[in-house]
Amino acid sequence: MTASSRQFRLPDLLASCPLKDATNPHYKEASAESRAWINGYNIFTDRKRAFFVQGSNELLCSHVYAYAGYEQLRTTCDFVNLLFVVDEVSDDQSGMDARATGQVFVKAMKYSDWDDGSILAKITKEFRARFLRLAGPRNVRRFAELCERYTDCVATEAELREQGEVLSTEAFKPLRRNNSAVLLCFSLVEYILGIDLDDEVYEDATFMEAYWAACDFVCWSNDVYSYDMEQSKGHTGNNIVTVLMTENHTSLQDTADYIGDYCKQLVDQYISAKKQLSPSLGPDAVRFVDALGQWMIGNLVWSFETVRYFGARHLQVKDSLIVCLRPRELHDDSGSESEED
Repeated sequence: MTASSRQFRLPDLLASCPLKDATNPHYKEASAESRAWINGYNIFTDRKRAFFVQGSNELLCSHVYAYAGYEQLRTTCDFVNLLFVVDEVSDDQSGMDARATGQVFVKAMKYSDWDDGSILAKITKEFRARFLRLAGPRNVRRFAELCERYTDCVATEAELREQGEVLSTEAFKPLRRNNSAVLLCFSLVEYILGIDLDDEVYEDATFMEAYWAACDFVCWSNDVYSYDMEQSKGHTGNNIVTVLMTENHTSLQDTADYIGDYCKQLVDQYISAKKQLSPSLGPDAVRFVDALGQWMIGNLVWSFETVRYFGARHLQVKDSLIVCLRPRELHDDSGSESEED
C-alpha cells in the first residue's frame, strides 16, 4: 500500500451540522460513580480495561444527554458502560456464542426473576432497576423490544464476521441501526425527559423521518470516525465505509467524501422534519425530536475529545481532518478473564 493510501481526509461533519453542543453539569460525579460501579466487577482483561478507560463512555453521555438530571445521567452512564461490556465480549465471539451472550442480556433486562448467576446478568439487572424506577410503561416495553433487536443484530454481525461477508448497503442499514445501539440510546431520551410517548407517535411519518435521519447520521458519522480504529483491530465488516467501498468499488477517500455529502443530507432532513412536526403529536414529541439533535452534534464533538478513535492525535485530527491508518494490531488474549467467555 502506498503512503498516500495509508491516510485519508475525514469529511468536515462539524461544519455541516449547525446544532448546538453542550455538556452536563453532573458529569464529573455521575461518571465517577458509574465507572467505579462497572470496574467493581473486574471483568476486563488489561487491554480491554485500558480501552474502556480511553473510550470515555461517560463523557459521551455528558454531551448527548446534556439536559439530564443527576440520577438520569448516572443511569445513562451505567447503560453505555453495560453496552461496552456486551459489545467487547461479543466482538471476540462466534455467532453462536454472541447469541448466547445476547440472551443473557435480554432475559436479565426483561424478567425480574431470571438470573443465570453470571456477572453480565447481575450488571444488567442492576441497570434495569435504575431504569424502571422512572421509565414509563410504553417506554419500558419499547426498550425491551429494542434490546432484543440489538442483541439479534450483534449476533448477526458476529456471524458475518465469521463468514467474512460484507452486506450490501440496503441490507446493512437496518443491521447498523440496531447493532449500533443508537436506537436504545434514543429510547433513553423518554426516560430522561420523564415522558412516555404514545405508540401512534412512532407511526407518524414526519416524526419517523426525523428519527431515522438522526439515527443514520449518528451511525454513518461514527463509522467514518471509527474506521481507522476498527481496521487496526481487523473488524472492518461492520462499518458503512467498508460496505460502500465493497459495493461501489470506490477508494477510501472517495467513500469518506460520499459519507460527508450524505450526512449533510441527513442533517437537512432532520431539521426540515423537525420544523414540520404536527402539533397534534403534542409537546413531548417535539421535545423528544429536539433531544435527538443533541445526539447528532454531541457524538461528533465527543469523538475528538477522547483517544478512542484517533489516539493521541485526536486534537490534531480535529484540526487537519487527516487520519493516518494504523497497522494491524496483534494481541494475545490467552489470559482473558473467564467471565468474558
